[in-house]
Amino acid sequence: MTTVADILRTMDYGPCLEAAAPVHSWLDAHAHSFRHFIHGEFVAPAQNEYFEVFNPATEERLARVAHGSDADIDQAVAAARQALPAWSGLSGHQRARYLYAIARHLQKHARFFAVLETMDNGKTIRESRDIDIPLVVRHFYHHAGWAQLLDSEFPAHQAVGVCGQIVPWNFPLLMLAWKVAPALAAGNTVVLKPAEFTPLTALAFAELCVEVGLPAGVLNIVTGDGHTGASLVNHAGVDKIAFTGSTAVGRLIRRATAGTDKKLSLELGGKSPFIVFDDADLDAAVEGVVDSIWFNQGQVCCAGSRILVQESVAARFGDKLRARMRKLRIGNPLDKSNDVGAIVDRVQLQRIRQMVESGRADGLSCWQTALDAPSSGHFFAPTFFEDVPAAHALAQEEIFGPVVISMGFRTLDEAVALANHSRYGLAASLWSENIDVCLTVAAQLAAGVVWVNGANMFDAAAGFGGYRESGFGREGGREGMHEYLVPKWLHAPGAQQAQDAPVQVAAHLAPTEAGAARSIDRSAKFYIGGKQVRPDSGYSFGVRSGSGALLGHAGFGNRKDIRNAVETARKAGNWSQASGHARAQVLYYFAENLGARAQTFIAHLQAIDGISEAAASQQFEQVLARVFHYAAMADKHDGSVHSTLTAHVTLAMNEPFGVVGVRSPAHTPLLAALSLALPLLATGNRVVLVPPPDASLMFADLYQVLDTSDMPAGVLNIVWGDSDELAEVLALHDDVDALWYFGPAAGAARVQAASAGNLKSTWVQRRQLDWTSREQGQGGEFMRHATQVKNVWIPYGE
Repeated sequence: MTTVADILRTMDYGPCLEAAAPVHSWLDAHAHSFRHFIHGEFVAPAQNEYFEVFNPATEERLARVAHGSDADIDQAVAAARQALPAWSGLSGHQRARYLYAIARHLQKHARFFAVLETMDNGKTIRESRDIDIPLVVRHFYHHAGWAQLLDSEFPAHQAVGVCGQIVPWNFPLLMLAWKVAPALAAGNTVVLKPAEFTPLTALAFAELCVEVGLPAGVLNIVTGDGHTGASLVNHAGVDKIAFTGSTAVGRLIRRATAGTDKKLSLELGGKSPFIVFDDADLDAAVEGVVDSIWFNQGQVCCAGSRILVQESVAARFGDKLRARMRKLRIGNPLDKSNDVGAIVDRVQLQRIRQMVESGRADGLSCWQTALDAPSSGHFFAPTFFEDVPAAHALAQEEIFGPVVISMGFRTLDEAVALANHSRYGLAASLWSENIDVCLTVAAQLAAGVVWVNGANMFDAAAGFGGYRESGFGREGGREGMHEYLVPKWLHAPGAQQAQDAPVQVAAHLAPTEAGAARSIDRSAKFYIGGKQVRPDSGYSFGVRSGSGALLGHAGFGNRKDIRNAVETARKAGNWSQASGHARAQVLYYFAENLGARAQTFIAHLQAIDGISEAAASQQFEQVLARVFHYAAMADKHDGSVHSTLTAHVTLAMNEPFGVVGVRSPAHTPLLAALSLALPLLATGNRVVLVPPPDASLMFADLYQVLDTSDMPAGVLNIVWGDSDELAEVLALHDDVDALWYFGPAAGAARVQAASAGNLKSTWVQRRQLDWTSREQGQGGEFMRHATQVKNVWIPYGE
């Protein structure tokens, strides 16, 4: 018989199984068969097709679930559309009461949802009980608050409409909460597609929504595989798509939604760095690795799967990590004593095995824990590869399993370079006793979330999302609410579609025009790297007034001109590092010099648009006012400190994207172009501007103003030609970090599809805005699109 003394000596845990009887009773009550949830009812699939769901830890069949078809998606979208006017028409307080009721009922059934999630997904009961479900509850409480405060906190905004949401299998109910809670709070209706492997907690959540009286059609759930998700993405009745999943699928969704006016947010893959400096608390850092990569069996998009450890402590850290790995308990996820559960499915298990075997075949040093797991089920031993080259697939590709690799570094700069040596940019974890080191590195990392002396911390009040190919958009916090809202002016009645006249390369002047040529010929060149540059193409075109008169010639830009502009903009990184005050001074000086040449630009505006001198003068005054506005905003687009649950200062920092391409419209060309370029410049971006070709002579005079205004070389570059072709080149360019396109619908579709290459953030407007309106032409919406938010979690008060 085991005594207490034996237990204290060995610290050996016996089994401590969570009771699964309530979940089995629920499954039995449904005869282990589930249908779609549409318009407040469970309805049979249109094609009467079902698929089976299994417990990954036991391979036991849990249920059969409806397989959604195009007809099912049609029915669900129609239900959401029907429910939208009444739901969005409720007061914020009324919607808040529903969200509050959902949170309360989730608390009442918390243990049931935790056990069901563990059985469906394979994660340990400790994680689903202590992390997932409490965070689910927290999200609905938090967003009940946003619903209550919507009118005061998001004035002049409205719901997007019908939202299609696709969630992954690694955090099934939590991802549902991340998406459904803000969507409903903002007044949207939802069609949700859960992951094929893990649909059961979503269906149980649907029952809970019936229990609290959520109006029919506000939430609809259609289960199925990737074909079901594709049907939702492609549906013309959906106004927004929110997707969490792989980068490959995110790229397909970006292309599928191009040109559709669907709002899009993508939270995609990651290969997050876990950086350990030589002054770190190594024991704490080892526990951070456990939380980072063996949490949820490493099936976490932001898992710290790349350990970067300073060489002077690398050997000690490796020894400590292996010792800790020996203590990890792997097995039945319902056993509260176990640390690591089951991989979600045999397909995923096979991928992990293949990746590990490829590393071994390449001669990499591999260490694994002993796998004393059940004979059935999908289990994989925690694995540690040391000294992995930075270019190896194990260091670059997302494994999505309990596998971590390490590499060494010597200096802080080397650590940053290695950390950013990835196409992803979701999260990072920093370990050092020196807060200066942590904050210096945090500012340089291409990551949407940075944890200081911690890992995998989440809260509804803090935004979560990535840079680069980890996607765009944020979930949680104030920034997450913006994903489900649009400015009311975007839906103002009578808005026209933008139209631009095509530009033609001019081989020769017509005889009647030759005599009208100026005595001193002028051909407008581009502005690249602070210098006038001749076009690479060797072609030019005739620039004409609004009445058709020839005004002069301008170079015709091509792919190489754009490439040169992007290259010089990339080198102008000091502008992003400058203070807001320093950038403001340059913009004020620009306004001063622009005002000094008022008559030149007034004459241009008269010639281009065929307007009176008085109208041109009024428009030019609006241009100056806009420059002053963004000069004023340069040091006032502040970040914030989120009120998260843990003892942290969670800083939401607004950061520039980097190099941004801008395709500006033909309507009121100077005002429109500067209304787009200025918020980007004010926030520290470097810009490649493609203005309308008919205004090229005016922009040639504009860069002469730039030359005298202390604008650093490469910060603003100007190339013109066929605006849509040049915009597509910018969209395809992997060194362009974001793209703003304001122009016709056909070009909008092209650039959005092309942007899928490196999944750059795009802001596209096909409507012809009233740039003279302060509501439409300037303000917070422009500043928000000009930056991406990095959330930095710093211990505070612990």
